[in-house]
Amino acid sequence: MIGNTHTRQEVLDKLRATLEAGQPIIASGAGTGISAKFIEEGGADLIIIYNSGRFRMAGRGSCAGLLAYGDANQIVMEMGEREVLPVVKHTPVIAGVNGTDPTRRMWHFIGQVKDMGFSGVNNFPTVAVIDGKFRQTLEETDLGYYHEVEMIRISRAMDMFTIVYCFNAEEASQMAEAGADVIIAHVGTTVGGSIGATDSVMSLEQAAETVQKILDAAQAVAPDIIGLSHGGPIATPEDAAYVNVHTDAVGFVGASSIERLATEDSIRKLTEEFKSIPLGQYQI
Repeated sequence: MIGNTHTRQEVLDKLRATLEAGQPIIASGAGTGISAKFIEEGGADLIIIYNSGRFRMAGRGSCAGLLAYGDANQIVMEMGEREVLPVVKHTPVIAGVNGTDPTRRMWHFIGQVKDMGFSGVNNFPTVAVIDGKFRQTLEETDLGYYHEVEMIRISRAMDMFTIVYCFNAEEASQMAEAGADVIIAHVGTTVGGSIGATDSVMSLEQAAETVQKILDAAQAVAPDIIGLSHGGPIATPEDAAYVNVHTDAVGFVGASSIERLATEDSIRKLTEEFKSIPLGQYQI
């Protein structure tokens, strides 16, 4: 193995070993090098770089990664090369790839992702987040989810580990057929903190039901596929535990729920503590 790159089989072996040891699979998004460094020290099984991580750790909502605020694929390559890959020692690092990007030859770009040292790919940004008439327009104008499915198919052919976001049973079936190794049942923007979702979030019970429907569809195509949960009301370890117990999910993917919420809470509290120290002998 050169650098920190892992083959698809090595990543799968690592995940299976985690499960056999009686532990859940935990993957985390990293928007900065320091996040990646301490996510690894915390024992995460996978680290995922999304373009949204840069916006999230700049104090903006993760949905900024879905809009035209920069080249998503180029941002991920920059973050990987200069921030995350140099500090991660042994944990597989996954690239969030914008599979609908019409400006790239996807087979060529996936080769560049692999050469950079990423061990796998994830479909983010994803048009699966979008619904309604705009989503219909994207699908009708050759910018649809099927390109993300094809990106995963290409990545699998190139022996890249693949871990994918799916929002419904149909998407899960498509990704499983394309050869995805891990399905992430996505139940919406994460709640909590200064820029989390509020009114648009389902209950934890509803989230568990949705997760199971997504995983059922994937497992009907590929019985050995690994299922994880992400987003919506699944924001704390207790929430993720509830979903694990009530579904076939064997772990959790955190982004805002790990690096953003931890950063917001700890920095605020520590600053408040420093502001409360005594002034000492100073007099006006």
